[in-house]
Amino acid sequence: MNYVGKPLAYILATPERDDDADNPLRVAFGNEANDKDIEEFSRRFGVQVEDGFGSTENAVIVIREPGTPPGSIGRGAHGVAVYNGETVTECAVARFDAHGALTNADEAIGELVNTTGSGFFTGYYNDPEANAERMRHGMYWSGDLAYRDSEGWIYLAGRTADWMRVDGENLTAAPIERILLRYKAINRVAVYAVPDEYVGDQVMAALVLRAGDTFDPDAFEAFLDAQPDLSTKARPRYIRIAADLPSTATHKVLKRQLIDEGTAVGKADTLWVREPRGSAYHHASGPAKAI
Repeated sequence: MNYVGKPLAYILATPERDDDADNPLRVAFGNEANDKDIEEFSRRFGVQVEDGFGSTENAVIVIREPGTPPGSIGRGAHGVAVYNGETVTECAVARFDAHGALTNADEAIGELVNTTGSGFFTGYYNDPEANAERMRHGMYWSGDLAYRDSEGWIYLAGRTADWMRVDGENLTAAPIERILLRYKAINRVAVYAVPDEYVGDQVMAALVLRAGDTFDPDAFEAFLDAQPDLSTKARPRYIRIAADLPSTATHKVLKRQLIDEGTAVGKADTLWVREPRGSAYHHASGPAKAI
């Protein structure tokens, strides 16, 4: 089985059955599955999941291997590095606190690049602007944000559009998404910024719940309180309980659509809001009973 994007999460959203592991499938290979889905899919269906990371252009390849730390996508192939787009220099090695939270995001987070060039990729057809964006300073720039630890393990931080600046602090979406996925009721999640006239950005999270689960604001607040690597500013201000997430044909989340919609979630979805300097979420719009 080959997958791209979030198919494992879609399958896991179906009710579990006693005979799930009674199937001929032995290996699933793909990319962009999170640790939670890889572990659960392997357990539930008796399948070995091999998940890697790479650009469609095949210019940036990151290899997940035995011993890859939780949250990491692996080590980069030859020439793959994390660079600062402004200084065109390699970013600093990531530093973590005792709870595993990144402490030097401004220095450590940069763009995944191939310092040796674009490899077999020769360019986008009839799109010189896209070619110029990807090929700069003799390197291929992927548009993916990441950071690396002292042993060379790479951690995805999102796309270049996933930067958020909340009250003077730079944040990225992927680390927050990884934390939220620890919550058992969540099947899929997308974290993004919504503008705020006072602090620049506020963190918003769109959640798709597992079949049969509902959103319990008190339980969710207790979960957030118990996450030692979730900073105060990274805590979502807005929660959208969504029936589904907009996605491309290859199952990649269309965050631009979510960003454009902001807190106008429509009639089908539910919006919960946490007030400034408060921890309690209250129902703001949408069905009174969460999906």
